[in-house]
Amino acid sequence: MAASGSERVAVEKCKGINGLDKVVLREPRGSTAEVYLYGAHVTSWTNDHGEELLFVSSKAMFKPPKAIRGGIPVCFPQFGSHGSLEQHGFARNRFWSIDTDPPPFPTNSKSFIDLILKPSEEDMQKWPHSYEFRLRVALGTGGDLMLTSRIRNTNADGKPFSFTFAYHTYFSVSDISEVRVEGLETLDYLDNLQNKERSTEQGDALTFESEVDKIYLGTPTKIAILDHEKKRTFVLRKDGLPDAVVWNPWDKKAKTMADFGDDEYKHMLCVEAAVVGKPITLKPGEEWKGRLELSAVPSSYCSGQLDPQKVLQNS
Repeated sequence: MAASGSERVAVEKCKGINGLDKVVLREPRGSTAEVYLYGAHVTSWTNDHGEELLFVSSKAMFKPPKAIRGGIPVCFPQFGSHGSLEQHGFARNRFWSIDTDPPPFPTNSKSFIDLILKPSEEDMQKWPHSYEFRLRVALGTGGDLMLTSRIRNTNADGKPFSFTFAYHTYFSVSDISEVRVEGLETLDYLDNLQNKERSTEQGDALTFESEVDKIYLGTPTKIAILDHEKKRTFVLRKDGLPDAVVWNPWDKKAKTMADFGDDEYKHMLCVEAAVVGKPITLKPGEEWKGRLELSAVPSSYCSGQLDPQKVLQNS
């Protein structure tokens, strides 16, 4: 009986803010995650000390059809303004269902939920394609957070479709001016602040002193975010997601956003595993899979160059 009791606690369906349905995942050592069915939106990820690792704005509106500001919005079938649809597509503004018949999936975790989105008639008018979008959110035994998306073309008319995609992850950081990102050095990027102009990044780790909105192309499978003040390093591992978006609105833009506090830019950084530079095209029956794994590891590095490989090997 004890085992079934712990399994029952591992996945709990309940009501969240404004009565919206959510699922709470719990891992035996104490880490947790929360997922709203609205947007299949991860709004919380805590470690075994109860520290929140994701940023959600204090002004976030949990009121459909507005997207939730923070956590991990899912951008599909369009990232940003890269197409004719609304900003970041519509998946983050839809009510998803719990997938009662998910595909076979190797997992060690008991703390996971499978969600599914299919197009409504209204969606078909905006984007005339039939698809099944399956998302699994899982907590690993060490508290890692794993998101796996499977998108299948179910068009009956034989037509392919193309899409761009991102896990728009908002990380919680102590002070943006004390943060550095490693793994994107010397890469080409598109600068959204310069009309998507293509440039090449310098050889140093990224640091932040003004607004940034860049799409890095052909990025490595691992990226590290070092938070010196918290002595914590986030490690992103990704598969099927060649690009990485880095975004912080800074002070002027923050003041223009109704659902974002004027000073909250100091305590967040978006590093987003994405497919933007070269859209994915699926023929009917074909499936795309994009996987993101997030871990938070202690780091005692306060200054100087950190070899991300050491962090990645130790985590």
